[in-house]
Order: sequence, then C-alpha cells, then structure tokens
Amino acid sequence: MLHLRLIVPADRMPAVLDLLEGDVSVTHLVVLSGAARDPVGDVVLCDVAREGASAVLGALRGLGIADDGSIAAENIDILMSEAGKKAERAAPGLGTDAVVWEEIEQRVSDETHLSATYLVFLTVATIIAAIGVLLDQPILIVGAMVVGPDFGPLAALCVGVVQRQWTMAKRATVALLVGFPVAMLLTLGAVWLLAAADLADRSMLLDERPLTDFIWRPDALSWIVGFLAGIAGIVSLTSAKSGALVGVLISVTTVPAAANVSVAVAFGVFDEAWGSAVQLVVNLASIVLGGVLTLLVQRLFWRRRSLQPQRTASAQRVAARARRAAREGRRTRG
Repeated sequence: MLHLRLIVPADRMPAVLDLLEGDVSVTHLVVLSGAARDPVGDVVLCDVAREGASAVLGALRGLGIADDGSIAAENIDILMSEAGKKAERAAPGLGTDAVVWEEIEQRVSDETHLSATYLVFLTVATIIAAIGVLLDQPILIVGAMVVGPDFGPLAALCVGVVQRQWTMAKRATVALLVGFPVAMLLTLGAVWLLAAADLADRSMLLDERPLTDFIWRPDALSWIVGFLAGIAGIVSLTSAKSGALVGVLISVTTVPAAANVSVAVAFGVFDEAWGSAVQLVVNLASIVLGGVLTLLVQRLFWRRRSLQPQRTASAQRVAARARRAAREGRRTRG
C-alpha cells in the first residue's frame, strides 16, 4: 500500500473527503483541520492500495490539489490492519502488478539529467568493459554491466514517450546521445594510454576471443536479447522489483558494445568498430521498443481495470463540481 499525505485548501475539502471516503481502495483516513501553514490548508492522511493508487492520485490532481496544496506518497513496508487488508481485497487486480504512473514518473525523472556522476559511472563501466574485451574476460564484462548507469535514461525515455512527457524524453535522449560518445572517447584515450604503457596491443584484439566476440557481431539474437531486456527493465520499474539487477541485464547489451567500439578504433580495426557500433544502436533501439510496448500494454490493462477510482455516484458528482470550481478559480487568479 501507499501512504498519502495531502495538504488540501479549505474550499476543496468536501470534494476530497467524498473522493477518499467513497473509494474502496482507501483506508485509515485522518483529517487534521487547519494544521498546514505552508501552503495553508487542512492535512489529510490516508493509505491506499497500490491497485487503486494511480486513479486516486489522478483524481486528486484533477481537483487541483497539486497546484494549490500538496500530494506526497510513500510506500508502506509494514502494515498490520484488517482495514488495510479489506481495502487491498476490494481494489482491482494485484498489488504486485499495479502500475502507479505518478510513482514511475517521479522515480525516473532524476535519471534523465546529464550529471557528472552519470558520466563518471558510464565512463568507468566502459573502460572496465574495454579491458574485459582485450583480455576476453566475461567477469570484467559483468563487472562493467553492474557499474553501467544507462538503465535510468532508457527507462525514462520509454516512460516519457508513453506518457507524452516530452521534456523527460528529450532529457533522457540527450543523456544517452551525449553520455555514450563521451564515455567512448574517454575509453579510447584510456586504451591508448594502456598501449603506451605496453599493457595492451593490437594482437590482443585480433586474437581469438570466443567468450566476448559476440559483442561486435550483431544478429537477430542480439535484437531479441535487447527487446527482452527492455521488457524486463520496465516490468522491474513498474512493479518496484530489483531495478539494480535488471539494470545489469540492460547494460549487457549496451556498455560492452560501446567499449568494443573504442578498443577497435584505438587499434585501427575498423570493421570490428563498425560491427560494435551497429550492435550498440540495434540494442538501444530494441530496448526502447520493448520498454515502450510493455508500458503501452500495462497502461491499456490498468486503464480498463482502474482508470477511475472505485467511488460512489454521489462522490463522483461532488468531485466533478469541485474540478469545475478549481478550474474557474485558477482562471480567476490568472
């Protein structure tokens, strides 16, 4: 379940209470009249089953609470309550499958910034993968995948496209289109330094590498792996499962290919560099396609089951009147 903390302007309280009291997925409702000072309003606390959370949050935003008050939500790790169990049973679907769109957008929004931390992690991951390519060591490739941070922008790009959050999608695209070239250029310099220190040479790249040569040989299976990685990544994101572990799966199709481009260019093996570049582009495209299709299917499924809160007819009428009043109030203030 999710715990909600709301700051509600006084003129919106009747509609908010009717909304929350009439929704079967909401329980543990507490009202602290006049408790909020900034912004001014009443504080409302409640718990909502994840299956109905997105509909409730959407309705609250429709009432203008996010504009004139505040909406905060957090996951509940431990809840011992018969009322809570009743709300979970009454809500449609299963909590483990529920998609809370507001939570997803919040979670991925920070991953879209082209920060120094992101560039450092991506560069370090690419250099580790480059050494793994030269030594034909899958252990180093796995280590690079653990460090790689590219799951965040890829997930944000998928969410931005599906939710039509074009600013988020644009920032995520910039993080990918700038981050990978920067990391590859720095890795190219690192390989040259290794060669100058006599720690690496061209023969290491040209030798038989049965454990890592898949990195620069794109084929249909590469596309399938990337597509499945996109599905797994988005399901991990929406179901709040272990995103870190799934991020490793995402990186298996991106970071090693980017590293191999740098290594191949450093030693003038341009056919291998081209193959690795094609592998990287194909994998990025297949991950995004898999992620977008997964989100579209989830949105269609939950729109049918829980787009509207499970509330009474009278509560719906009151909420509709409050939404109209909120819009008129915003126009008056404007």
